[in-house]
Amino acid sequence: MGKKSEKTKTNPIEEKTAPIIHCLQESQEAPPSPKKKKIKNAEYEEALEELQIELVKLQEWIKHKGLKVVVVFEGRDAAGKGGSIKRITEKLSPRVCKVAALPAPTERERTQWYFQRYVEHLPAAGEIVLFDRSWYNRAGVERVMGFCTEEEYWEFLRSCPEFERMLVRSGIILIKYWFSVSDEEQERRFQQRIHHPTKHWKLSPMDLESRARWVEYSKAKDEMFAHTDIKQAPWYVVDGDVKKRARLNVIHHLLSLIDYEDLTPSPMALPPRQTDVGYVRPPLTDQTFVPEVF
Repeated sequence: MGKKSEKTKTNPIEEKTAPIIHCLQESQEAPPSPKKKKIKNAEYEEALEELQIELVKLQEWIKHKGLKVVVVFEGRDAAGKGGSIKRITEKLSPRVCKVAALPAPTERERTQWYFQRYVEHLPAAGEIVLFDRSWYNRAGVERVMGFCTEEEYWEFLRSCPEFERMLVRSGIILIKYWFSVSDEEQERRFQQRIHHPTKHWKLSPMDLESRARWVEYSKAKDEMFAHTDIKQAPWYVVDGDVKKRARLNVIHHLLSLIDYEDLTPSPMALPPRQTDVGYVRPPLTDQTFVPEVF
């Protein structure tokens, strides 16, 4: 999947998933549409497993080479950012692949340089950081909801491209995804969250307000792209109307952007367990066990 070095002549992930990737071509080549067919669960699970194996290989390569990777996830509310992040991190080490999902800034943070609270979450060598929302809050929710001044907004649009170029010059691999979703599909997902007992927390008053300001968010997104879709860190748009297709497509694309090799170690031999030489353990009745309800 990932672009390989000259030593590697074949692309194993593309060979393994060729039949599955073929069924995804409609999603990759056609313009965004709310009427795309859902992918079958069996096909989805098979493709996801292959892609997650490649993500583990990428993780080991990043550790080995000391790479620093930042992936920004932005987009409409309920467009599928969280689900994609979950599938990326699911099989990876939390010590290597970290998620930065910052809350609203504190009073102290509001007095800092705008990018300051994000900088402390940037990766060290051998790390990946996925930003679930990012410094682009200023160009989106803060702009639309009036949480920043006109001066702060335009200063952000001037500063952001230079900030990102600085990150790239420092050696960070910066990848930016924008998740798009149709009006109809977003409404369906919001309704599902309203009535689902485990999804209430996903729906906030701010999400509801975003529905009422759909056009304003569209204008803000277009203005943001006009200023920040730069050569050093371009925006990649993900059609999120079919969640499972979006997850596969974004992982497939992410793997294609970073050169990596397979560093999977040889199988390990499990050593024999230490022999008991007479040690008597305390009785189990001395321990407090979790009740076996199930």
